[in-house]
Amino acid sequence: MTSVFFQKLKLATTGILLLGGAAPLLAESSHGIAMYGDPSLPQDFVSLPYANPSAPKGGKVVFGNTGGFDTLNPFAQKGTPPWQLRFWGYESLMGRSWDEAFSLYGLLAESVEFPEDRSWVEFTLRPEAKFSDGSPVTVEDVIWSYETLGTQGHLRYRGFWSKVAEIRQTGPLSLRITFNTQDRELALIAGMRPILKRSQWAGKDFASSGLTEAPIGTGAYVVDSFEAGRQITLRRNPDYWGKDLPFRVGTQNFDQLRIDFFGDQTVLFESFKAGELTAYREFNADKWQRAYGFDAVTSGRIVKSEIPHQRPSGMTGLAFNTRRAPLDDWRVREALILAFNFEYINETITGGTQQRISSYFSNSHLGMQPGAASGRVAQYLAPFAEDLPPGTLSGYRLPQSDGTKRNRKNLRRAMALLQEAGLSVQDGVLRDANGTELRLNVLLRQGDSEMKTVIEIYARALNRLGITLTPEMVDNAQYVGRQSSFDFDLTRLRRELSLSPGNEQRLYWGSAGADQPGSRNLMGIASPAVDAMIDHMLTVDAPEDFTAATRALDRVLTAGRYVIPIWSFDKGRIAHVKELHFPDVLPIYGDRTGFMPEVWWYQATE
Repeated sequence: MTSVFFQKLKLATTGILLLGGAAPLLAESSHGIAMYGDPSLPQDFVSLPYANPSAPKGGKVVFGNTGGFDTLNPFAQKGTPPWQLRFWGYESLMGRSWDEAFSLYGLLAESVEFPEDRSWVEFTLRPEAKFSDGSPVTVEDVIWSYETLGTQGHLRYRGFWSKVAEIRQTGPLSLRITFNTQDRELALIAGMRPILKRSQWAGKDFASSGLTEAPIGTGAYVVDSFEAGRQITLRRNPDYWGKDLPFRVGTQNFDQLRIDFFGDQTVLFESFKAGELTAYREFNADKWQRAYGFDAVTSGRIVKSEIPHQRPSGMTGLAFNTRRAPLDDWRVREALILAFNFEYINETITGGTQQRISSYFSNSHLGMQPGAASGRVAQYLAPFAEDLPPGTLSGYRLPQSDGTKRNRKNLRRAMALLQEAGLSVQDGVLRDANGTELRLNVLLRQGDSEMKTVIEIYARALNRLGITLTPEMVDNAQYVGRQSSFDFDLTRLRRELSLSPGNEQRLYWGSAGADQPGSRNLMGIASPAVDAMIDHMLTVDAPEDFTAATRALDRVLTAGRYVIPIWSFDKGRIAHVKELHFPDVLPIYGDRTGFMPEVWWYQATE
């Protein structure tokens, strides 16, 4: 590892330490830190491996979002900001390389220090680090940022703060964070908190800043102008402090980044076809093949680029709200999964070109293996055997249909499970023992036309079981509010997962967030087995034990039937004007945060 106990201490030093009592945990300073082992890049690296050091600066790129925005503060719980803001205008003490499972390198901090057990971490700031207004980044700014985000910020930041025993200044440019929990990942998470300017918020309400002002950050981009809910433009700061850092060489090349907002995805796509946007991400493989025959593509003005990746599939689909009966019964959820005729729906929507997600970590070595649990996976799950959903230990696979519209076999199985759960059809309507009709709503964001089509097909199938399913299309503010208050039966879910999953797993499916308003645990999962597997992931030292714990977690989540999975995104698909370019070397995470627009550039071609 980069920072370890000194294995061989001089005899005299050892004697002094022993005379003074228990030896402290010794550490050494480093330019980076990895979850396991050493970071791949040496201290004298000149650029990230997937950046082009010769990329020219200049030009602009215009993206499109659906919905709108009502705040410029991406770090507060209140409001809906443009989601890109927290990635484009702000920095942390360390930056992540997207070509490694989980490694960080110095950004605002020039070095990091930690002991072998990672019970604390110490950062030393770069003296040249500055905010966008030209003022220096101080230790006081850093400590204030950690405390403010941990107590007033978005829920995504508060879990980390609860694990901090102490944060204190140790020198003019250094600070140490000591943890109260055994968790190897905390030292890395500490390096990834955004750093904001303390004095900006003196006498102001950080949590309710809205559109009055954007937090001052240290990033290369600052908000230049905006029209509430319609458009926002960021410009590259010519005095950006970190432009010559090896970590930044060849990145952040555009002079201007703009986001236009549209009512739905169809209008957004038409605007791209009309030349109003310069880049468009396509998530439907069938549409990628059939809908890009317009003039700009055939003439070469628009280029279609495919970006492969090696990351897990993550989970995309319809999440069940298990806080509500009868969705709290796994048999009902399994019945609803059986009724979801994926093979027919997939053929209708994507032409059958995209495979179904089979588990949360499928498409990677972290995914659960076929058949019964064995070895360390079985050992981790054994204490919970009696309470685990059926199939967790013996093996669980999503049901498959024959691909026909009727899906008779699966619907018969679904009805048997519903009856086993105490529901029955009376006068063509499925009712519980009290005679209450089973009516379900699906909460969708306005403009999600593709999922609306999916729901319409699904609703016809459920109607054959006596179940009424209704899509509820709401605007962006209502969508966020209702998800935050768990006001839905089913809703759209997308959770991207990494090759080094960690504390974010608690946010996604930990019991502590099951009933916490604003939690990302939309399903309301409250499983001791899930919590225990996450604990194992965060405390084991050996990579093979980490893999086993993740595979065990994958089993519990998948067999829990919390989501109806849909198709996976096996590669990134980006259509863009020919003047936009990206490096030949691609990161293992593909088209994800840190790729577009960060390592792209604008260059006119003949």
